[in-house]
Amino acid sequence: MNAVLRPARDTDAGKLGDMMTAAVLEFPWKPRLRSGAEDIAFVGQMIDRGWVTVAEDPETPCPIGFIARDGSEVNALFVSAAARNVGIGRTLLDSAKALCDSLTLWTFQANTDAQRFYRREGFVELRRSDGQDTEERLPTVVFRWQQPRMRPATRTPGRDAPLDATGKVTP
Repeated sequence: MNAVLRPARDTDAGKLGDMMTAAVLEFPWKPRLRSGAEDIAFVGQMIDRGWVTVAEDPETPCPIGFIARDGSEVNALFVSAAARNVGIGRTLLDSAKALCDSLTLWTFQANTDAQRFYRREGFVELRRSDGQDTEERLPTVVFRWQQPRMRPATRTPGRDAPLDATGKVTP
C-alpha cells in the first residue's frame, strides 16, 4: 500500500488519538493510563508542537499511521491495524531518517513485534530498563539508529589512477 506523508493538522487529533487508544487496547499487558479523550488531547499537543507526520491512504484520504518526533527522539509511531505489515511504519521511519543523522526511541520489552521491526529497520539496542521511569511502569528497551557514515575513497596508485582517453594512466 502506498501512503502519502504530510504534516499533521489540528483536525487529525481525533483519528490519531483513536489510533493510539486502539493500540493500547490490543495488548492486555499494557495498562490503560488515559481515556480516549485524553489520548486525543495528547496527540493534539504533539501536533501543536509540530512533531507529527501523518501517513494517509491516497484513495480515501484517511490517516493510517503517524510518527511524532521531537528532533532525533521518536515519541510515537502508530499504524492502524488495517494498514499494518504493508510498509507504512517503514515509510514513516524512513521520512524521519531522511531528516536526522540519528534517531532514538524506546518500546516495551513485552512488545517483541516492535523490537523485531526496529532491528529490521537498522536500530540497535542501547539498553534495557525496569520501566520505573515511565508512566506505565513496564520494562523498556531503548533503541538507536545512526546514519551510516561514508568512508573517504582510497586510491591505489596505478590501479585507481585516472585514465586518459586511450586507457593509459595519467600522471
